[in-house]
Amino acid sequence: MKKLVLTCAALACMALAPVTAQDAATKKIIEIGQTDNQVMHQLDILTNRFGGRLIGSDAYENAAEWMLREFKRWGIEAHLEEAGEVPVGFNRGPWFGRMLGENGMTLHFATPSYTSGTKGVQKGHVVMEPRSDEEFKRIKTTLKGAWVLISGKNTGWPIDRSAAGDSIRAEIKKENAEIAKKNQELRRRNYMNGEKNEMLPYKEFPGLYYKEMVEAGALGFIQSAPVPIRALYDRKMMNDPKTNFDNLPEVPDIKLDEHQFDIIKQMVAERRTFELEFDIRNHFKLGPIKYHNVVATIKGSKYPDECVIVSGHLDAYDVATGGIDCGTGIGPMMEAARMIAMSGAKPKRSIIFIGFAGEEFGLLGAQAWVKAHKDKLPKIANMFNRDSGPEPPVGISVPQAMYDDFVKITAPIKLIRPDYPFEVKVAEPRPKPTKMGGTDASVFAMEGVPTIGFTTEDFKGYNFEYQEIWHTERDLYTKNVPEYQEHTATATAIIALGVANLEKQLSREGLYK
Repeated sequence: MKKLVLTCAALACMALAPVTAQDAATKKIIEIGQTDNQVMHQLDILTNRFGGRLIGSDAYENAAEWMLREFKRWGIEAHLEEAGEVPVGFNRGPWFGRMLGENGMTLHFATPSYTSGTKGVQKGHVVMEPRSDEEFKRIKTTLKGAWVLISGKNTGWPIDRSAAGDSIRAEIKKENAEIAKKNQELRRRNYMNGEKNEMLPYKEFPGLYYKEMVEAGALGFIQSAPVPIRALYDRKMMNDPKTNFDNLPEVPDIKLDEHQFDIIKQMVAERRTFELEFDIRNHFKLGPIKYHNVVATIKGSKYPDECVIVSGHLDAYDVATGGIDCGTGIGPMMEAARMIAMSGAKPKRSIIFIGFAGEEFGLLGAQAWVKAHKDKLPKIANMFNRDSGPEPPVGISVPQAMYDDFVKITAPIKLIRPDYPFEVKVAEPRPKPTKMGGTDASVFAMEGVPTIGFTTEDFKGYNFEYQEIWHTERDLYTKNVPEYQEHTATATAIIALGVANLEKQLSREGLYK
């Protein structure tokens, strides 16, 4: 009888062991999150040591190699997975500009990625761009050695140098030629008949005489830019199969603080004497250049073919350092991986951590991963992709079929910081997307993969505004909120591990309509 009791007790302990181990791992994650949280260290290295991380840049390749090294240091299997290539590479160096002469000032500006720098320090006078053949002929000689103010407001994109852009220019030039004729007649009537007809406005297009002005010797082009200045990249050039190292842009495309632009424009109108000086170190690399996703896996102990994905995109625009977009995805993802590894957890399902490449260039890394791993898509419990601001998770909305599981999984989050709220809500079925959206998750959602993300909120009132930093010069490490990021990393680790440890795979019932 005594032997039987002992045997039953041993079996009971064996049955409880996995639960106890899971609880211990979660407890350890919370302890690490409270006493040794390194998410801001990950962000510091990512943004301040490597900086902006365009695919095709040294900074991207260096950051990918660093991530790979860190995952392996934590005992996590990791590799670089080829996702595509760009025709040429690009590295951004320092830039500087100033106005010389009366009321001189340092200029506040940026240039889109994959556009030309200056040829050393270049100094020149300023002219307004022409809008008609007549105006072009009048200023043609003065274009040599000049900076040209162009029309329009900067939205981040460079001057359209594509064949399609040239076609638009040709049509507008024709329209302006007709307007010029009408204005000539109006001027004649005003002079001869004493009429007071106003001149018809010309149609505008940024860099309307772009090629002609370059051939005439213009130093570069300057466009008015709202502050903070947004700077994207030459998408049309990078998507053109004819692009190579021998047909790259050769004059700078400058986006200047709109307040300074207005001052300079007025001075040009008043025909005052002054010059602008720029030193812009935009450098190209011989291509093609391959880019890679960074993929790390904690292999499942019971259902290794099933998985949970935690992801963000590693690439970032280089006019700033990618501190938010997507430092707030990569930093917490890396720290969550480290916490799980350090906790000694042995998840039932695999947990895959992915730093996607080329999100900013069209979700390229996510598309490549989905194409290469079609067999894994039905076995993904959920993809937790983070690509927004530094706000912490305060809840999650899931289908009714997932509700009980997530209530259980997320219960320990209240132990991280009792002052941080977290609520699980039931979500109605949503339409399955039929085209890509603004984040890598949309590529997976199109395939029916659950891509349920956290509800986030700046509930402590740090006054974060995503539009302020989105693709602008202010996307910096200092825009992060450390306590928010620390909480995010810890909560992500707990939830990813919890989903991986469920007895059954999460049901997809009620996820999509």
